[in-house]
Amino acid sequence: MSQTAASFLRRCFAPEETIAVLLRSQDAAAPMQRVVQLEQVLETPYMAWLSYENQHGRNNIYVAANPLRPGSRKRTKECIASVRHLYIDIDTDGDARLAALRASELVPPPTSILSTSPGKYQVLWRVEGFDFPRQEQTLKLLAIAFGGDSACTDCNRVLRVPGFLNRKYDPAHRVTVEYPDDSVWTPDDFLLDAGTVDAMLFDDAVASRKPPSKHSNSESDWAWVSHELAHGKDAVKLTRELASRRSDKPNPLYYAQRTVDVASARLWLIEGVGTDDVIAMLESRRRFEIPAALCSARAREIAATAERMIAHTKSA
Repeated sequence: MSQTAASFLRRCFAPEETIAVLLRSQDAAAPMQRVVQLEQVLETPYMAWLSYENQHGRNNIYVAANPLRPGSRKRTKECIASVRHLYIDIDTDGDARLAALRASELVPPPTSILSTSPGKYQVLWRVEGFDFPRQEQTLKLLAIAFGGDSACTDCNRVLRVPGFLNRKYDPAHRVTVEYPDDSVWTPDDFLLDAGTVDAMLFDDAVASRKPPSKHSNSESDWAWVSHELAHGKDAVKLTRELASRRSDKPNPLYYAQRTVDVASARLWLIEGVGTDDVIAMLESRRRFEIPAALCSARAREIAATAERMIAHTKSA
């Protein structure tokens, strides 16, 4: 237990860095937080105490994803020293969404993948060159693109520590970890675009039932594209027309392609077309516009996004 946890912490943090360790019980007891140097946590007595609290005190063990400023006493955003990791919590349909993330050309291989409970994961990328606004923006894009928890986008986010038990379940689940890649990634390695947010939030925006006068341009685009596709409009022509309409976007063609394809996938699924066939049709449509490796992963991700949209509408 302690060896697994210590190895994980050494990979995540540099010597003499200040980190925050959180012990949180499943009952109403207040959590315990300790802000200490990495070396103190790695000492045998400290690890033994964490193990005891995890097994007998029934506390879950967490660590802040980013190091803290020396001398900090709290884990507020102002206390975070630098951006060390990007991360995503995948709590629903975890195995399928993790597979899509692994296959995607939009993101590099993760540094660590934590299995926090059956079918649930926390995925980490070790990074450099991110400031806090860019980290937050990228975390939101990751959550939307791969179906993660959109609430887990703060720089002071805590992560479960592998080797310890997740006491939320009975029997408790031991948190495990794998290390797919040892690289340190930069912002240029993440190819997600703000247009992803626009396209993936359309259905949520429409479901909110705001008055027509309050509709955003993106909502209007979504409604128009959905109407045109339902009435037989050619998708390629529709893409070109939308791109010309939205020259205000940072990448109008990307925005148009994604909007049309997500709307198409949603329409096909509603009509009863199988997911595998939807993926094949999306790949075929863009095979001359998008590199083959990216086209396949993109089609799977878009089909999964459309499925989530439909599920959200049914539950609303």
